[in-house]
Amino acid sequence: MKNKHFILSLFLLLFFGCSGQPSKNKQAKKSENSLEWNTISSKIDNLIKDYQKLDIFSGVILVADNGTPVYNKAFGLANREKGIKNTMQTKFDIGSMNKTFTQVVILKLLEEDKLKLDDPIGMYLTGIDATAAKKATINSLLNHTSGYGDYLTHEYNELPLSEKTFEKTLARVKKMPIEYEPDTDQVYSNIGYILLGAIIEKVSGKSYFDNVQDIILTPLQLNNTSMNPKGNVEDMAIGYFRTVDDKLVSNDGFIEYPKPDGGFRSTAADIIKFYNEFHYGNTILKMETKMQDEFFKAIQPHANTGGAIPHAGGYPGANTVKFEILRDKISILVFANMNEPVAEKLGAGILAIVRGQEPEKPSYPAIPNVYKHYSKHGLEYVKDNFETLTMNFHPTDPRGIILNQVGYFYLNEKKSTEDAIKLFKLNTELFGNEDPNVWDSLGEAYYKDGQKKEALKAYEKALSIDPNFPPSLKMVKKLKKEL
Repeated sequence: MKNKHFILSLFLLLFFGCSGQPSKNKQAKKSENSLEWNTISSKIDNLIKDYQKLDIFSGVILVADNGTPVYNKAFGLANREKGIKNTMQTKFDIGSMNKTFTQVVILKLLEEDKLKLDDPIGMYLTGIDATAAKKATINSLLNHTSGYGDYLTHEYNELPLSEKTFEKTLARVKKMPIEYEPDTDQVYSNIGYILLGAIIEKVSGKSYFDNVQDIILTPLQLNNTSMNPKGNVEDMAIGYFRTVDDKLVSNDGFIEYPKPDGGFRSTAADIIKFYNEFHYGNTILKMETKMQDEFFKAIQPHANTGGAIPHAGGYPGANTVKFEILRDKISILVFANMNEPVAEKLGAGILAIVRGQEPEKPSYPAIPNVYKHYSKHGLEYVKDNFETLTMNFHPTDPRGIILNQVGYFYLNEKKSTEDAIKLFKLNTELFGNEDPNVWDSLGEAYYKDGQKKEALKAYEKALSIDPNFPPSLKMVKKLKKEL
């Protein structure tokens, strides 16, 4: 699950950088926009048709002008097996938009003088990394600078569902070490928001979920936002994603339980209402309280620029995005029950249309696209056309993931070390100067092929990029005993 404030530097550049100049006559601009909504809606319809031709989007879209919907439509199926259509009442997994709920609860506790943002987290949590306890603050957790990384690893995904509740996940992450000195870097961290949930419970004496209900859902009357486990949510869209070999499968087993970092399910109308309160309201928080939050404070200058503030979330089979143009109070919300980054791509296209620009045409998801063209045309074609084939890929994810996943499909599913080695070698050509993982994968393919000396070279190359890369450290040690 990604956040999605997003990592700020990239998305502030993307969406504030193309925002245009401050409006000298805000009311005139608003009236002009209002007259154009029929044209804008027609262009949005045409863009969505392009996505649907590729069968890469199903979901809902809500565009609002000062809180009033001007485009409000559902597309595709919520349940492909049963033929149930998406509607505007369908609940979607909101992914890391969930984190804004956690952020708001923390700010409410700040407003009630129950905590301070510069409090070290060791004041509230025991059994965590000793350095984090002393040096990481609540603010560090909020802003992804705490030193913690992610817990959503392959190992976690393989756990039984009973081990994935908030309580079990908290016990697990408290044992994890930090990856860097707090407040010396910014690395997206789901662990940080799990720990914020625990701090909320410690400070308030109530469950995290009761806090969300009492502080947010009840006052705002968000009656269609669910904090139930996935299987107990009515009118919910099932998520679907494309495998490497382009099969469309459901995301059963992913994010079954809601937690402070993600897992709520909601409707488009509820999320628009929530973010309108976050950006403009005072029902929950006073403005002076909000201004103590680094993210909220950072976006305020864009009330005069036309910049679009992004919030989003996603994991396999679920993707959400909301852009808020603060100057004009225009909201663009896309929920998709298909793979990221489709909602973000489509949302960016709608944002371009609203701004009078041409939207980017959709393209097929990068990983199955590369697999299909490698199978049909071979390695040189993929190498020569890599940028074009991989346009539909999340901009914050390492691009080495694409060939890595295709290579592992050949290695593990098709049992072809020859194809895997070709694909992994190309990956090292493209991304070998920055990503130790691409060399580690090549080492694994060489090792499975019996080429132990070549495997050792690849693993050592990985360690030249990151001397502490765990899987390569382990394999170098093993190979030196075997050779």
